[in-house]
Amino acid sequence: MTIQTTRLSDPAVRAFVAAVNAHDREAFLSLLAPDATMADDGNDRDLAQWVEQEIFSSHGHMEVDNESNGGRALIARYSNDTWGEMRTRWDFTVNEEGRIARFETGQA
Repeated sequence: MTIQTTRLSDPAVRAFVAAVNAHDREAFLSLLAPDATMADDGNDRDLAQWVEQEIFSSHGHMEVDNESNGGRALIARYSNDTWGEMRTRWDFTVNEEGRIARFETGQA
């Protein structure tokens, strides 16, 4: 069963999912710490390039099925124009300012 975005526990993660689904690049980028990093399937990737390719230019969308670790770990059905829909896991590190310092994603 899908968890409504507005009901996600962690405010930074909730805003991340909302920005992805609204295709709001400005809101998305404002959530990230200046030195934010990310990994996809265990490999560190160029954050700006990955976000553009996998989220914004390909109309990424997240339907969250499960959250754990206080809302900082998600299982979601992620879809975009490139890969279609797949079951994915997302793990977030949120810094003291409430911004996302790192996220890791991959197939679940």
